Amino acid sequence: MSFKLLFIHFLVTYMVLSEILFMSFSYATNTNCPSGYPKKGVGVEKEDVDKMQFAVNLEFLEAEYFLWASYGFGLDEVAPNLPMSGPPPIGARKANLDQLTNNIIMEFANQEVGHLRSLNSTVGVFPRPLLDLSAKHFAKIFDDAFGHKLVPPFDPYRDSLSYMLSCYVIPYVGLVGYVGTNPNINGYETKRLLAGLLGVESGQDAVIRMYLYERAAELVSPYQYTVADFTSRISGLRNKLGKCGIKDEGVYVQSPLGAENRTRSNVLSANFGSLSYKRTPAEILRIVYGSGDEHVPGGFYPKGANGKIAKEFLK
Repeated sequence: MSFKLLFIHFLVTYMVLSEILFMSFSYATNTNCPSGYPKKGVGVEKEDVDKMQFAVNLEFLEAEYFLWASYGFGLDEVAPNLPMSGPPPIGARKANLDQLTNNIIMEFANQEVGHLRSLNSTVGVFPRPLLDLSAKHFAKIFDDAFGHKLVPPFDPYRDSLSYMLSCYVIPYVGLVGYVGTNPNINGYETKRLLAGLLGVESGQDAVIRMYLYERAAELVSPYQYTVADFTSRISGLRNKLGKCGIKDEGVYVQSPLGAENRTRSNVLSANFGSLSYKRTPAEILRIVYGSGDEHVPGGFYPKGANGKIAKEFLK
């Protein structure tokens, strides 16, 4: 490349970067953008803290699972202050992902780090609980979902489709948890935090569901079950463990469960009024412990979840 072309390239790059910096500075210093918060009231009510901190357990789970799968390392390297010396996860490792899937999960991973930072700055976090992210644990989940041992054992780190099927297991639980928590939150800053977390968790779940919906009829190698079969079985397992009726649906459903009872297509899981389902902390613990009992730890949390609400169930 000639000196003239190099100079032109440099000049164009400089102008573009200058414009971006100018626009960012202008938006950041714009005094016509009020916070939207009420002038009266409490930002974070005392009663909000424990309810929001319960979600920290799930955010740790998602952050570690996404980080390890896409980067090959976790929070101890990315944000060493957040785990607060909690034990490293069991069995987490880099997944064999294609570029598209890796990009998606890498973005999710960084979003989860941001969630933990936001929770920490608003209500505080506690030490990371011990997490079991081993292939062996996921194999048990899928065996339980199908009612028999899959041969070979399911391995979430095997390939992109296997990993996205394993992701179907996690973010949705956080989503319905936030929906369940919402009516019990009073502080305006806490409400803003919950709404922001719920929006992104819902988006993650939608991306995962669409990824699987597009492949619904595909057989999941090396098994004789389709992607749709896998989602239906996992949703059925979570309903069974949660013990509070249908609050979880696969990417295909019978028409009585579809939107307005008119479709078997089920890209998004929702109730009769097409509103997101909600779960209580007890229901969530029954599911993530894999025991169907909020008092009996296991599953993703071999020694139980942390925080006041989870610890009270363990007493």
